[in-house]
Amino acid sequence: MAFTATDGPGINASQALRRLVEGNRRFARGDARFPTVQKKILSKLAREQRPFATILGCSDSRVPPELLFDASFGDLFVIRVAGNSFSDDVAGSLQYAGVHLKTPLFVVLGHEGCGAVSAAVETYFQRVQYRSRISKLVSKIIPAISKLNPKLAPELLLSRGIEANVRWTMKQIRGTPEGRLRVKEGRIKLAGAIYQIATGRVRFLQEA
Repeated sequence: MAFTATDGPGINASQALRRLVEGNRRFARGDARFPTVQKKILSKLAREQRPFATILGCSDSRVPPELLFDASFGDLFVIRVAGNSFSDDVAGSLQYAGVHLKTPLFVVLGHEGCGAVSAAVETYFQRVQYRSRISKLVSKIIPAISKLNPKLAPELLLSRGIEANVRWTMKQIRGTPEGRLRVKEGRIKLAGAIYQIATGRVRFLQEA
């Protein structure tokens, strides 16, 4: 991945979001067009990349952004980490996408049944202990769920936790100096979404 600047994807954030929504509708209907790709596209991508959106998603094997948004090679700049959590490494990748690739749309993508959020719920509310490296990952999610009502039914508690974690990651991204500046300038749009594994549909969150 060469750290060279591009002119961006040539579309704005609203157009990028529309492409994601339309792609997910095709995927959920079973009408996906990709991952078929022509050799001339690969040849073009060998020279440069101009993704129209950056996706920060979970590492879960059931949630591949390129497939569920029916996106082709080079359409999406994807960052995946368990629990779609924020860290210095993730921040660096997001900065690269904004500064060098100039993607207008950034999406934090959570999903139903997220194991990382489930581990955070168990750690915080049930005092379950995980191995050290998993605990370190979980600690990044705990602030997102700390204000949830522990008396909620387990499935509802996890569902609320997954959405709270997406919003928490978005808040952290907005809180970076560059995030504050870019959003204020209107140069990027930041959106949150939840992938519904059983239906194949992505639900975009309303701004809170």
